[in-house]
Amino acid sequence: MISLTGFGATAFGIAPIAPDAANLTRTVVSESVPLVGIDAQLEQLADSDMVLYRGDLTRRSDTADSLLRRLNVDDAELAQFLRTDPAARKLFDGRPGKMVQVRTDARGRASELVARYPAENPKQFNTHFTRLRVERLADSLQTRTETVPLESQVRLGSGTISTSLFAATDDARIPDAIAIQMVEMFSTEIDFHRELRAGDRFTVIYEALTADGEPITWASGDEMTGRVLASEFVNRGKSHAAMWFADPAGGGKGAYFGLDGQSKRHAFLGSPLAFSRITSGFAMRMHPILHTWRAHRGVDYGAPVGTPVRSVGDGVIEFAGWQNGYGNVVEIKHSNDRSTTYAHLSRIDVRKGQHIDQGAVLGAVGATGWATGPHLHFEFKVKGEQQNPLAMAKASEALTISPAARAQFNRLALQVKDELQVAASMIGRTSFSE
Repeated sequence: MISLTGFGATAFGIAPIAPDAANLTRTVVSESVPLVGIDAQLEQLADSDMVLYRGDLTRRSDTADSLLRRLNVDDAELAQFLRTDPAARKLFDGRPGKMVQVRTDARGRASELVARYPAENPKQFNTHFTRLRVERLADSLQTRTETVPLESQVRLGSGTISTSLFAATDDARIPDAIAIQMVEMFSTEIDFHRELRAGDRFTVIYEALTADGEPITWASGDEMTGRVLASEFVNRGKSHAAMWFADPAGGGKGAYFGLDGQSKRHAFLGSPLAFSRITSGFAMRMHPILHTWRAHRGVDYGAPVGTPVRSVGDGVIEFAGWQNGYGNVVEIKHSNDRSTTYAHLSRIDVRKGQHIDQGAVLGAVGATGWATGPHLHFEFKVKGEQQNPLAMAKASEALTISPAARAQFNRLALQVKDELQVAASMIGRTSFSE
């Protein structure tokens, strides 16, 4: 993974216009340089105040003593302060993984301790962080807590799939949130459940959110990130590329578009679940309970009980309740005589007649009805006839760029293509197969 602030390349040619070095006059200059005695140097070091900086992350089992011991801080007064001061005690409350930096003198006595962690207000998780500062002022310790805007850094990640997408992104040190965004970008072009192959490769340019220039992490250890800015995914030899673009004529609302201007956001999502293992495709199969061959006009997604299930498109809840073999089921009526079905749910979070937006949570994966294990059964119908849901998502209507913004988009698309090309060359491969 590489951090980028912008990059470019220029080639220069220089003609050999200097005279032959063998014909130049040579002059030797000798000068005596006095050496400062080692004793004088030691005295200067002794007179200077040594300041040391150390950092670490808080752990779930941490106490004031264990944290300071790991930071090599020998300061009983600070330890007592961290145990008793209400503001300072927040260092050990809630989630572990808070970044802690301490400044000490040569004797290990702290003059300042600063902790940085996600904002305490959940509504500010993706925009701000909390900075807790403990300072020694006039021989007393004081605390100050601030909520500070996160800063954005542009980063590059790239990898090649050998076993799975998430194994490749882990190797490239790309956060899961970015990998999931990348899947969503290309989900109407690539079936990530069934079409990934060893040798598929990707490049992604994304925002990393930092606190005072340092990465900040969630309790899970994942780095906080912003939006994917651009990405290329090569699947089975075919290149797919996309970029984020906010159309000024559309109120500044952004979306992902291919570099040819085709929208990556369709009327229907490619999957009712975030990227997960698929268990059955759109095909004939042996029914797991009735043990007879039946047409399986849908897609089964294997996932743990409780995994959120989302609506693939805007619509109105037509049914929410129990249906024999389907167990807990939700049916949604969409535009143009289209409908979707979500079965075997462990719970239902919507009601009949409710208007639903694309991506809204309908319930959770379960094993109700005729199910041999936890999974989601998903169907897509047009005029009552079952269709391949993945094909319908790919064929559904998409957003368009306004004519007024087309020239601006084309300029940005050329810039993004160049940046992805350079990014790919930085890791020793070519991109954008022609």
